[in-house]
Amino acid sequence: MIRLALVRHAKSDWGDAMLDDHDRPLNERGSGDAPRMARWFADTAFRPDVILSSTALRARTTAAAFGAATGVAVRTQERLYGAPADVLLAAAAEAGSEAVMVVAHDPGLSMLAERLSDGGIAHMPTCAVATFRWSADDWNAATALDPDDWTFDTPR
Repeated sequence: MIRLALVRHAKSDWGDAMLDDHDRPLNERGSGDAPRMARWFADTAFRPDVILSSTALRARTTAAAFGAATGVAVRTQERLYGAPADVLLAAAAEAGSEAVMVVAHDPGLSMLAERLSDGGIAHMPTCAVATFRWSADDWNAATALDPDDWTFDTPR
């Protein structure tokens, strides 16, 4: 069974206009939402084998919260920073695991979630979690089909 969890990074801090986008930290709300959503996720039936994260600070920090809550190692990938939907899905498929979490950015995450949910998820707000499950045993077969089911949760 192939399973995918998509997580948009938690709310970031826009207070320092001189700071490079890649280096923006989480703001106060994001710093609370990431561990809270991670604890909630850890109580679900979905357990990723690996967590893939964008190299951006806000994504790495969010992924670290999910890694700590689930006991799963985080792997950063530069290509996930600002990646389109196809790159995000390819990274998950190439991870070498049947259960993968991807922590990244919009608009790519929302586009992928919308596509996989057949329009049921129109937008991934910050720290939202969408999960998808296919009965297929490999990523090529799974991603050629609609998921058997999906879930969507937000911190609000």
